[in-house]
Amino acid sequence: MALPEDRSLALAVTDGMLHFELSIAHEVFARDYELTVCGPGPVRAGRFLLEPDHGLDRLPLARTVVVPGWADVDVAPPAELVDAVRAAHEAGARVASLCTGAFVLAAAGLLDGRRATTHWAHTDVLAARHPRVTVDPDVLYVDEGSVLTSAGKAAALDLCLHLVRLDHGSAAANTVARRLVVPPHRDGGQAQFVTTPVPAPGNHPLDALFPWVMERLDRPLTVEDLARRAGMSSRHLARHFHAVTGTTPLRWLLAQRIRRAQELLETTDDGVDRIAAATGMGTATTLRRHFARTVGVPPDTYRRTFRVRANGQRRAQAPT
Repeated sequence: MALPEDRSLALAVTDGMLHFELSIAHEVFARDYELTVCGPGPVRAGRFLLEPDHGLDRLPLARTVVVPGWADVDVAPPAELVDAVRAAHEAGARVASLCTGAFVLAAAGLLDGRRATTHWAHTDVLAARHPRVTVDPDVLYVDEGSVLTSAGKAAALDLCLHLVRLDHGSAAANTVARRLVVPPHRDGGQAQFVTTPVPAPGNHPLDALFPWVMERLDRPLTVEDLARRAGMSSRHLARHFHAVTGTTPLRWLLAQRIRRAQELLETTDDGVDRIAAATGMGTATTLRRHFARTVGVPPDTYRRTFRVRANGQRRAQAPT
């Protein structure tokens, strides 16, 4: 088998791939790499039909193999794709997955004993299905050397730019970023994009408690306050909270305060002091500490990224 060329990069595709991540990879790598598309035959990606350049058996000839997002994480990826990706890695290829493409790498055993990520909506599924993988739900991408994984959607672009930066330097990555009109590097992780909704109404003892709390987020509520309102002991409340939300009352309450702070940062011109008071955080210092730890970026950085005009349109300078 011939040694892979430094610039050789192959996209591994089959039916069931997400066309958004596939398009991102093609757009980023087409100019600076010897790019080939490898698949078992004509591939259906959403509404698009793709004609691969080569079969999956050509993956081991590439220096880098990129696996786009896998559309349905409840469906096992094709064995021929899993086997080909594993064979490429065993032949010395660096393998990267975009978004839910991590499920293909996990099926191939490439993530065992490694840190990895995927779209935040599917990190719990990846962790449960592949317990030997250390799943990090908060980052935009993970670089484990010969194996790399990205979070969802736009984070695939972050990982692609990272690969360009590794292979060709920061100047080349910056040039690609300018061409695509995106930042060459984004602060924080995907935690800033994760929503923390109140559980939907259901037949459980906390039905009336959740809306009561949401109307009083500006107050210094305690677990005892919540338990008293729910008419139960703090210990009983904790059991019900874990059953319904998967977390503790205090952690849930903090998540709701942070989410309210995000909404105010996005939609108002209120200062951090005022937002801290409106969310029951007390002081700007307390809000900044908890916000940065939870979201991954300070409030001011978050506001610059997600600032919304009154008409609901994103400001021109905000990254996508």
